[in-house]
Amino acid sequence: VVALGQDAPPGVLDPKVAMPLVFGYGIGLDLTRRDLQAAAKAKGLPWDTGKAFDHSAPVSALVPAAEVGDLAARSLSLQVNGEIRQHGAFADLVWDVPEILHELSRLYALRAGDLVFMGTPAGVGPMQPGDRFIARLDDVI
Repeated sequence: VVALGQDAPPGVLDPKVAMPLVFGYGIGLDLTRRDLQAAAKAKGLPWDTGKAFDHSAPVSALVPAAEVGDLAARSLSLQVNGEIRQHGAFADLVWDVPEILHELSRLYALRAGDLVFMGTPAGVGPMQPGDRFIARLDDVI
């Protein structure tokens, strides 16, 4: 998760000036209720209810960008019940932070306090009530 610490200037953001907007980083889980998603899809409806439900996006504490350093050198992981479910290197992202902020600025005003979920490594799978998870950004979070 990228946390913005400053408002972006109006209009489409130039990727070259995007990084100073970033306050810091965190780890977030972008959860999906597949039952609600499938029901909406079956009716040809938007499936936003499957993505926007109570507790659908837990986020860790935020760490200032200067403490994290170069994201390209880092990786994130998710353990569920003690087993690694997801692991991914930031160097493998299709788009980097400035590119993602640039694209988002085409649709939204980017403001201080915004949290931007960046992507999902392979290994998506169900979680059940009572599951225990640990999400990590190397040894930082």
